[in-house]
Amino acid sequence: MPPLDAIFKAYDVRGTYPDQLDEDVARRIGAAFARFARSERIILARDMRPSGVSLTKAFAEGATGQGVDVIDLGLASTDLLYFAAGKLDAPGAMFTASHNPAQYNGIKLCLAGAKPVGEETGLREIKAMVESGDAELGDSAGKQGTVTEQSLIDAFADHVRSFADVAAFRRLKVVADTANGMGGLVVPKVFEQLPVELEILFPELDGTFPNHPADPIQPENLKDLQARVLETGADIGLAFDGDADRVFLVDEKAQPVSGSLTTAMVAKSMLEKHPGATIIHNLICSKAVPEVIRENGGTPVRTRVGHSFIKSTMAETGAVFGGEHSGHYYFADNYRADSGLIAAMVVLELLSKAGRPLSEVRKPFERYADSGEINTQVPSPAAVIKQVAAHYQGAGAEVDRLDGLTVDFGEWWFNLRPSNTEPLLRLNLEARTRDECDAMSDEVLSLIKEAS
Repeated sequence: MPPLDAIFKAYDVRGTYPDQLDEDVARRIGAAFARFARSERIILARDMRPSGVSLTKAFAEGATGQGVDVIDLGLASTDLLYFAAGKLDAPGAMFTASHNPAQYNGIKLCLAGAKPVGEETGLREIKAMVESGDAELGDSAGKQGTVTEQSLIDAFADHVRSFADVAAFRRLKVVADTANGMGGLVVPKVFEQLPVELEILFPELDGTFPNHPADPIQPENLKDLQARVLETGADIGLAFDGDADRVFLVDEKAQPVSGSLTTAMVAKSMLEKHPGATIIHNLICSKAVPEVIRENGGTPVRTRVGHSFIKSTMAETGAVFGGEHSGHYYFADNYRADSGLIAAMVVLELLSKAGRPLSEVRKPFERYADSGEINTQVPSPAAVIKQVAAHYQGAGAEVDRLDGLTVDFGEWWFNLRPSNTEPLLRLNLEARTRDECDAMSDEVLSLIKEAS
């Protein structure tokens, strides 16, 4: 069996197929999850990656071998799987590697009600069972579970639309780039009952990603969408990742809208519907996000990066909404799960009611210059972070280690953290002006290079 340390991450399982994650490992994880979840049934789904077919079959074999029934949704987006886990009140397993290249696959796990399973909430125990072999020795009293197929896509589409006042929608033209990912399945279903003109780029489900990577946080992957928005005079562009739970926006001038900016806009809309509510934002979101939340009567709460941490904090605080700079948006009325499609509905309603183009609607929320996420491969992320931290020690900045390293000088700040899914060090930096942002980014990147 391949080593498990490489694939059990902070909030999911992810690795290359078949050298890190193969059918045997998937089968063992299925058995371990069945024992851990202690449920009579588990919901199972997969994205369009070719390896997902055999991996989900193996996972189902492991689970049914423990006497647990499996409800197979087949092809689905991750937010559809979370919806099913809430709607059917059953644990779920989604086979996906999200934005990672074609050779990757993975598993996002949740308990009934879409409750997250992360490193501190079950993944560690599941990993231990897989490693020891105990998972497949469970007592199922001789019962063999069954596998049944079920479709919830229509119910999911109704649920997504319920987050917006569809009657208030203007006749907007929308271009969606689904990047050959699961958006090609769910986006048309959600939009078919909306008074919106929709065009989809690369709708074919193809886990080899023949057109461009399904990673919309990278600017080069937005070029096709930006060009089409300008060509067609669209009001907005939507870019989805591989499992379609994330979305990034492009305005009518083809200018990208950051995840932080979208979080701020959605937060304002949610506070209009839920006055005084608590809103979650992760620690790499722009400072504009907590400012907007406070200005609109809400209470901002800062948290680590990652869906399991966001969902747990939402449960603890009773927050109605949470946003991440990476394009994940969480809603209390969506079982605290994330959905880019729901965020898109909120933005389309906001845009319709504003009666102005997105390039104007976004302006009050744009207050700082940011570096974007800059990824650097380094041999030892922990050693680099330690050396960068030492450089700024005693320099008058606020420093915290909530997630990686955050250094805040007031006028500018940055966060440096290792990726949970790839061998990378991620830098996010923000400053008052573009010149200051560029200069400080160069400074921190030079320190990273020196420490590598």
